[in-house]
Amino acid sequence: MARESFDKEIQFLRMLVLTSGAYNRQQYADRLGISIHTFDKTIKRLKEIVNAVHQQLPEEQSKEFAETIRYSYLESSDPMLLFLFRAKSLKETESQRFSLLLAAMHEKPLTAMELLDLCCGSMPAELSLPDEKTIRGDLKYLEQVGVIKKEPGTRPFRYRIYNDFVRELSYDELLDLYDFIDIMANTQVPSVQGYLLRDGLKKHIARGQAEYNQIDPFLYKYHYYSRILDEAHLFTLLGAIRNRRSISFLYFSPKKETSYAAKNTNPLFERDTEGMQETTLPLKVVYDHQYGRWYLLGNHARHGIKKYRLEGITQISEEESVAEAFYEAKKTELEQRTAHSWLIDTGKPVTVRVRFFHPGHGIHNFVRERVLLQGQWGAIVEESDDSFVYEIEVNGTIEIKPWIRSFGSSCEVLAPMRLRQEMIAEWKEIKAYYESV
Repeated sequence: MARESFDKEIQFLRMLVLTSGAYNRQQYADRLGISIHTFDKTIKRLKEIVNAVHQQLPEEQSKEFAETIRYSYLESSDPMLLFLFRAKSLKETESQRFSLLLAAMHEKPLTAMELLDLCCGSMPAELSLPDEKTIRGDLKYLEQVGVIKKEPGTRPFRYRIYNDFVRELSYDELLDLYDFIDIMANTQVPSVQGYLLRDGLKKHIARGQAEYNQIDPFLYKYHYYSRILDEAHLFTLLGAIRNRRSISFLYFSPKKETSYAAKNTNPLFERDTEGMQETTLPLKVVYDHQYGRWYLLGNHARHGIKKYRLEGITQISEEESVAEAFYEAKKTELEQRTAHSWLIDTGKPVTVRVRFFHPGHGIHNFVRERVLLQGQWGAIVEESDDSFVYEIEVNGTIEIKPWIRSFGSSCEVLAPMRLRQEMIAEWKEIKAYYESV
């Protein structure tokens, strides 16, 4: 898989969703830091992926890629990142080889040499033939991910498809399992592996039922594409955290005019990029449910604790590992700095006091329930018949402000005075939008 190309296509999909096709080709290319020629090749490749994924649709129902995202809501509810995983997670030769191996082992257990002979006799003429080392590496990988199982016995070992779990379930149990996976993949993070499991189970159910025509009972519409797109980086970062390894990457701040730059491979055509080359020790990954964003918190050699939005990270590579004592010390420092963070803010602690008003007599008090549910470690310190006062100590007020604002006229900021003045100014600005024309 070409990591650079994967980054480029992720940024391309993100812009296509956010702008709904409002940019022309030149604006897209400028924003991505690529040429128009590269832009055309990218969108052609993405259209090919979509056509391959939806090849079962009648021709009259097929849509152009941009139109699918802009207008077909139910079809665009399928996360765009899955197109990239299906098309680019394996090389073409690996895809062909794995298909042959799994099909052969589905019939009966086979040895590595038997599988080698089968591959050499069945691989397309335009693809290179594998050797014994390649086949054994494939079998080791498939065994590690739980697709196949080594049969007990002496050498030479035989391998078979490992699908015991789904084979023991009845048709109704398989449908219940499918519905559960579908709900969890659409409501929990991370999700990509859940979608791949869901699609695999759906194909298994369809194979076992000649008249299978199951309609999905749940339909989801995605509003936060960054949540899914940025999962491409998630497991790389989690692996670096687990192994205490520093990482290096090219970072594009959300304030930058470009969000991607082609990797320079020829020094004659090297050009400056607007991204920053960063090296940091990743300590924690945080997901913001309110905005659908992923954040990386790490330790920078010069600047200490630093925060990055995953949507701006490209070209990740792992560096040297650090001592366990050093890593634990930096992790403890991060926990202390974010102990009072509403999300990831590391500013100075401030006490916020907000008066919330009850919705009215005889009306279910949904305001109080929501504050108790979402208010984290804050507490209700005063309460009367018509209102209650909520108090919390947080690192700065930037992250808690949207939450307070979402209550509208059901709340009033009491302290600190600076936050109160900011809220007054914002509501005056909103009021001005609705003045009579």
